[in-house]
Amino acid sequence: MSLMDRWVQHADRLLRTVAGPVPAHRPSPAKALPPTHLDDDARRHAAGLMRVNHTGEVCAQALYEGQALVAKAAHVRRALRHAAAEEEDHLAWCEERLRELHARPSVFNPLFYGASFAMGAVTGLLGDRVSLGFVHATEDRVVAHLEAHQKTLPEEDHRSRAIVEQMRQDEAEHGEAALDLGGTPFPAPLRSLMAASAKLMTETTYRL
Repeated sequence: MSLMDRWVQHADRLLRTVAGPVPAHRPSPAKALPPTHLDDDARRHAAGLMRVNHTGEVCAQALYEGQALVAKAAHVRRALRHAAAEEEDHLAWCEERLRELHARPSVFNPLFYGASFAMGAVTGLLGDRVSLGFVHATEDRVVAHLEAHQKTLPEEDHRSRAIVEQMRQDEAEHGEAALDLGGTPFPAPLRSLMAASAKLMTETTYRL
């Protein structure tokens, strides 16, 4: 595709990601599980965590889009697009679960999308190896984040737990695939900076 075609594709993805709803390519892992009653405190906590996860997926769409837009190699661009398609499933699942919990996505999603797109484009301009290394570092951080959610989600919220577990598996695969494609592992100081940024997003979007 030409650069103009890519920008049109990006504009379409931006609108679908921020405005929604995003269609899922795979059925939600929660579909096969019966609804479970949650008291108000448990429901609010589960909603807060799933709102954070939803915003994380908004950021993932923006990151992959920024990286794919400037990727040098066609096979790297295809890999980024493929990962983004799976992330669309996560976005749709989280959005659906938020509705079930009578909650809304974060009001800060457009802001986080813009910041994440810029970050993705910058790392992409540094070269495909750096860009893929950034994918690995990001997904490694996301896996840790999802594992922490598994520990604090209400025990009886099986539907949210099923979604988070499938997301965790997919994110781990995306990270390893990025290294297999030639990504350069990020040093510890940069990973610490990324963790601090992720903490800011989490604390900002848990309630809003």
